[in-house]
Amino acid sequence: MGEDSLEDLEQRRARLYDQLAATGDFRRGSISENYRRCGKPNCVCAQEGHPGHGPRYLWTRTVAGRGTKGRQLSVEEVDKVRAELANYHRFAQVSEQIVAVNEAICEARPPNPAATAPPAGTTGHKKGGSATRSRRSSPPR
Repeated sequence: MGEDSLEDLEQRRARLYDQLAATGDFRRGSISENYRRCGKPNCVCAQEGHPGHGPRYLWTRTVAGRGTKGRQLSVEEVDKVRAELANYHRFAQVSEQIVAVNEAICEARPPNPAATAPPAGTTGHKKGGSATRSRRSSPPR
């Protein structure tokens, strides 16, 4: 990206925004496939080499401030959730590319002298204030 012109970088960013908009539904997390043994001695799952009852599918994700959350998925939901997880990975990749291109745009864009000037009204003298002290609006406790 170091050799690209500002116009090329802006066009690349626009294409990445289009890819981001086309991502579709997505969700974070992962799906695990689990087999369980019921514990009944006469059940087929108790036999040597039997994987157990299942498969059961669990979608898990980390929620900020709340730890890990999980939900069991029905067989009908598994393909849909897998596609949404794949879309999330695509979203994350495109987002990282957008950040990289935006950083390159920031570096390539010429400085704007108006943007580096101090804001209007700040001429360097001391801050003014009221001549009287503020008073308490409620009685002390």
